[in-house]
Amino acid sequence: MSKRDRAKKEKPFKRKWFYQCFGISKQAFYKRLKTQQKQQIDHQTLTKMIKDYRKKVGSKTGGIKLYSELKQDFIDADVKIGRDKFYRFLRHNNLLIPKRKNYITTTNSNHMYKKYKNLVKDQVPNRPEQLWVSDITYIKTENGHNYLALVTDAYSKQIMGYKLADHMRTSLCTDALAMAIKNRKYPNKKLIHHSDRGFQYCNPKYTSFAENNNITMSMTEQYDPYQNAVAERVNRTLKYEYGLKQTIKNTHLAQKMTEQAVYIYNNLRTHFSLNLRKPVEVHLNPNIKYKSYRKNNVNLPELTI
Repeated sequence: MSKRDRAKKEKPFKRKWFYQCFGISKQAFYKRLKTQQKQQIDHQTLTKMIKDYRKKVGSKTGGIKLYSELKQDFIDADVKIGRDKFYRFLRHNNLLIPKRKNYITTTNSNHMYKKYKNLVKDQVPNRPEQLWVSDITYIKTENGHNYLALVTDAYSKQIMGYKLADHMRTSLCTDALAMAIKNRKYPNKKLIHHSDRGFQYCNPKYTSFAENNNITMSMTEQYDPYQNAVAERVNRTLKYEYGLKQTIKNTHLAQKMTEQAVYIYNNLRTHFSLNLRKPVEVHLNPNIKYKSYRKNNVNLPELTI
């Protein structure tokens, strides 16, 4: 008898011995094997979906947003997984986002320019283009620091205007505001511009430009982490989620990366404060209740302007 014939004769006996040792039937054995194979394929599919989504929308996208955005994709791929099981999957596969260090900002308010009153303290917007918040953050390049000025709509969280350059002169902020004004969807509505007391925002060249476009100036009066929280959150998100925190080769590449980051932030990224909707969507369809970042002050009065 050949080795091949002997193997064929012995194979059924070995399988039968295997089933008897583990006390399971042949059908149960293959059912369990099939389940394990399906689970392995599902895990590979989940990992690819998560990495593809983070590559497209943001590398720091957390579990709640991932599950909300990919839930239908899971169904389409015949991957059955609930929210809690999905979080365990992220944890067991080292796919959770690590906690970030506190974000520190510095503002040069040691100047002789006029400082405006805070018109929005303990108040929240109830529509787009009622309140804009502005801030500056730095971007590191191999040739030194660049600076990014942003103007964000506080209600919709949409970045209305931005400018990145290798200087921090007043024109940096003026150019960002000019873009924001050009992108307005409700130009006849009254608008407040809120910022810190940095010299760029207090410079008469900047304030005159804003006021000539029917924008009312407002500024923080003392350090309060909530007074310009929206602007600082936007800065932090762009830097930590879209690669602007790293040292970039040069200003030209930093500008390209910033343009892409702003597009993704406005058009693709969902926000908890927007009920997991996107800024552009909310800006054009303002039908949500504003959520303050103050945990203990959820019922702040609305702006009346």
